[in-house]
Amino acid sequence: MEIVKRFFILIFSFIFFSVIVSQPLKASAQEKAITVLLDGYPLEFEVAPQLEEGTTLVFFRAIAEALNVNVDWNDTSQTVTATYKNSIVKLQVGNKIAYKNNTPFKLLVAPKIVNNRVLIPLRFFSEAFGFDVKWEQETYTVKINSPAREMSVIGFYALGDEKTSSWTNLFGKKYPEYDTGNTQYFTSIALGWYSLDSSGNLLTKSSTGWQRPEGWEKVLEALSKYKLKSEMVVHVTDGDGTLSNLLFSDEAVRKAISAISEEAKLYDGINLDFEGLGLTEKEEDIAKIKEKFTEFVELLREKIGSSKTITLTLHAPNSAYKGYDYKLLGQVADKIIVMAYDYGQKPEPEKLVIQAIEETLKEVPKEKVILGISIPSETPESFAIKVGLAKRYGLNGIALWRLGLINDEIWEVLKTSIIPAKT
Repeated sequence: MEIVKRFFILIFSFIFFSVIVSQPLKASAQEKAITVLLDGYPLEFEVAPQLEEGTTLVFFRAIAEALNVNVDWNDTSQTVTATYKNSIVKLQVGNKIAYKNNTPFKLLVAPKIVNNRVLIPLRFFSEAFGFDVKWEQETYTVKINSPAREMSVIGFYALGDEKTSSWTNLFGKKYPEYDTGNTQYFTSIALGWYSLDSSGNLLTKSSTGWQRPEGWEKVLEALSKYKLKSEMVVHVTDGDGTLSNLLFSDEAVRKAISAISEEAKLYDGINLDFEGLGLTEKEEDIAKIKEKFTEFVELLREKIGSSKTITLTLHAPNSAYKGYDYKLLGQVADKIIVMAYDYGQKPEPEKLVIQAIEETLKEVPKEKVILGISIPSETPESFAIKVGLAKRYGLNGIALWRLGLINDEIWEVLKTSIIPAKT
């Protein structure tokens, strides 16, 4: 009897430990998640990506939206039609034959429906539109890199010292000599040469260090040679109330607008960098500040008409500065640069940058939005992600603070990911 009892205990123990040991291994194999990165930043899907016969399948609308591809779903034929530039791609649920511009392609795995969502082969779909796709087996990661895209690229400019010279960084030689250098990677240059006092006087030297340098005419000459647009930057901060006092004085506003419009004759456009509005004021006071700044921009537009572009360099809507009416300003200005930085971390947190972009796009058309990127805050890898986010959201372009601080690795990212739009 004792022998029989020991036999059953032995059998039970064997079964119990077999289940305990084997179950986690089985669950691990089933639950290993696939990560999809687009230009270094993860994509999110309503239905998790699936791996089937070596093919990664993803929800078609999510991948299309991320790639800025227009898609249409025909429920009757269960067909996805995607359009991007000059390419048209068609995939049908259950069909291993896909089409690109009417040319058939054999798929290893057909599109399928999971939880009422259509999943399509990620590699075929992405590569059909010129995206580069790599699979990392060890980490179950798909890396998608977008092709170079035409975008505006604005470079903020200041002569700086010998080691951080904007001139040398842009033109490739020491002042006053110039060459092509890196000029081909930009659309326009924002020249940080002006400020205002509370009385509305236009200054070429300010307490914040912004100033028009000697030899500034040479800069404009070089920009013209390489067909780069010039923006006259007017930089004012409100730390001591200078900007608020200016905006609330009708006389000061008239004087400032008259002086700016006259000086702007030397440039292709005006860039207002009015910083620090709405930091500590009460809600009702912030509303008034927003109104006054918007009035300033409207009056400037009325004064110069359409002869010059107006760019506004603004604190991000998720910053501490709340004195900017993005919606109304976006209706008046030609471009809005969102300073999505100074969040207190380096590199700048992508989630906060995305939040800044999404909040801006609720108020301003994407074709007017420029993503501001602070070069001192970024590594080459994080810079590539920020550029990728601007492309993912279909923004007009990027603005870099600043020339003189861009190293070889960041230049490489810039030259391989963007084709500067020429206007």
